[in-house]
Amino acid sequence: MENALGDFLRARRELVTPAEVGLPAGNTLRRVPGLRREEVAMLAGISAEYYVRLERGRDRHPSAQVIDALARVLQLDSESTTYLMALASHQPRRRPVPRSEQVSPHLSLLLQTLNVPAIVFNKYSDVLAANPLAQALSPDMTPGVNRLRLLFIDAEVRSYHPDWQRYTAAVVAHLRAQAGTDTDDERLHALIGELSLRSDRFRQLWGRHDVRTAHGGTFAIKHPQVGDLELLVEKFAVAGAGGQEILLMHTEPGSRSAQALATLAAQITTA
Repeated sequence: MENALGDFLRARRELVTPAEVGLPAGNTLRRVPGLRREEVAMLAGISAEYYVRLERGRDRHPSAQVIDALARVLQLDSESTTYLMALASHQPRRRPVPRSEQVSPHLSLLLQTLNVPAIVFNKYSDVLAANPLAQALSPDMTPGVNRLRLLFIDAEVRSYHPDWQRYTAAVVAHLRAQAGTDTDDERLHALIGELSLRSDRFRQLWGRHDVRTAHGGTFAIKHPQVGDLELLVEKFAVAGAGGQEILLMHTEPGSRSAQALATLAAQITTA
């Protein structure tokens, strides 16, 4: 039987050290990473027996007060706390909303008029549309590919991302945030299962249960023709499009990255 709440608590407990919550390390050898169950229970003000029931899935609906206490002990941020609350919710799960695989004609037209790299992708990180500059920027921005699969499995795509470790951590945390507590999405579970089998890095990151929605930021590309680029990223949900998102990438005006992006755009024009 699925135990999403227990899995989350266990994963987050193992990431918190005794020193981080003011406990002495002690002289005995610790057999588990992070905090012990009884330490979490003590710090949260609940019985060790009750906390064990939560981790083992024997009690799936702790009170709001218990959730707040556990979030404090496990040092969860606001988004992870909201995720924990959803896992412990008494409300029945909603049926999954069908996800659109089509990009609207108006949005497709908009992509082609933008002078910055732009892609549209769905909940599963399938690239649904991309303008020529995005496709020239990296192989994982080609319509029809799955960015997650290429990022974790394809060695060529990995070579395009010099900050691969940080970038993959952010991508997986965003995937978990997007997936939420939906356990009925067979396609998503199949993708997670495949990546867990084929990539040690993905399996490690998914097991951490990090939850963090990515709204934008920066990431680096090491391009074989134009060199290194530092890109500013903006991400927006496409309203009424069943979970589609649009990703826009731009550079600081006058920067080395801006010159490299202009060179890449010129190569596309003359090709």
